[in-house]
Amino acid sequence: MTTTRSSNATGTAATTAGAARLHHPATRRVFRKVKILAAVFAALSAAVLLTVAVLASTGHTVTSFMWGRSGGILAGAAVVCWMTVLASRGARWAYLRVRILSVVMPIAIITVDLIPGICPLWFALAQATCALPLAAAAFLSNGAALRATFPKP
Repeated sequence: MTTTRSSNATGTAATTAGAARLHHPATRRVFRKVKILAAVFAALSAAVLLTVAVLASTGHTVTSFMWGRSGGILAGAAVVCWMTVLASRGARWAYLRVRILSVVMPIAIITVDLIPGICPLWFALAQATCALPLAAAAFLSNGAALRATFPKP
């Protein structure tokens, strides 16, 4: 089953203007930075999960919270990276989700880690370090350059 969308002249003009902005060098530069920050977020998340795995395999105490949290953050990082690529190709829905996730995820990561006794300090600091590149991506993805590229329909 396929769906088609009809658009009026205003919607078509907005889409054409957005497509032109998508290929503008400044827009490409911002998207490149956001993609790099998302990749750094993913790499740091993978490093935390790897650290948990190494600690568990060497007999150190690792809780199920640490396993689930680090695995979940890595999965979230993969989603953010995927949506960032789709957004850079012009998918407005992906761009909107990147905007939301890049703001909400760092806040959620740091807030949960602040709960006393939920995880060791090193783990909380590692997770907070993961959140920093994503927080930086939030400023870029919510900036005027990308918002102008994806105008409201």
